[in-house]
Amino acid sequence: MRRDVFQAIADPNRRAILSLLASKRMTLNGVAENFRISRPAVSKHIKILTECGLVVMTRRGRERYCDVRFDRLSEVTDWIEQYRQIWEQRFNRLDDVLEQMKKEK
Repeated sequence: MRRDVFQAIADPNRRAILSLLASKRMTLNGVAENFRISRPAVSKHIKILTECGLVVMTRRGRERYCDVRFDRLSEVTDWIEQYRQIWEQRFNRLDDVLEQMKKEK
């Protein structure tokens, strides 16, 4: 099943995993050591992050390392940007109205 980045960032544990991996690449066990949830639960979260392309697993010897790929978050950024522009326009209009009200006083 192909997941999207919105599903990945919807869970606080997955966001925490991304934050952790932002500073350095880690093994699955290294990631799991930072959480109170079970190792299989961490593996499931990493699987979801992998399915949406935010995490890439690489093998070095017997270890599997997790690397984060933040470029996939551009989908979220693009979606948010359209609403930021709308709200910015609304705030600009509100500023104009407030300025006009000051002048009328």
